[in-house]
Amino acid sequence: MMKSTKLILGLAAAALAFAQHSHEAAGKAITVVGQVIDTGCYLVHNSQGASHAVCAEACAKAGVPLAILDEAGKVYLPIAADHKNQNTKLMPFIEKKVKVTGTAVEKAGVNGIAIKTVEAAP
Repeated sequence: MMKSTKLILGLAAAALAFAQHSHEAAGKAITVVGQVIDTGCYLVHNSQGASHAVCAEACAKAGVPLAILDEAGKVYLPIAADHKNQNTKLMPFIEKKVKVTGTAVEKAGVNGIAIKTVEAAP
C-alpha cells in the first residue's frame, strides 16, 4: 500500500510541477472519451465502474487525484495549468463516461491533459 501511495503522490507532484512552468500547457489539442476514475483504487486494485462510485468520491474528497481512462486503456492525469484543483472539474462525473477536450502533454511516461471542457458522453 505504501508503494502505491508514493506512486500516486509522485504522479500528482509531477503533473503539478510540469504545469507550474506555464499557465498554458504546450502540447497537442485532443478530445478524449473515457471513464473518470480515482487513481488510488484503480492503480492498487483495479476498482472502477458504477459499483465503485461511492468509494471513488470519498477518495477524491480526501485528495486522491481523479483521472480519465480512455477506451484504449490509456490514463490521462488532469494538469492544473490554471493552478486549481482538477478534481473539481471531474467530481460530477466520477465513474461515468465523459468527453474531455484539452491539451495533451506527456513527460517521463505520464500522460496529462490540461482540461478545457468536460461533458457526459453517451
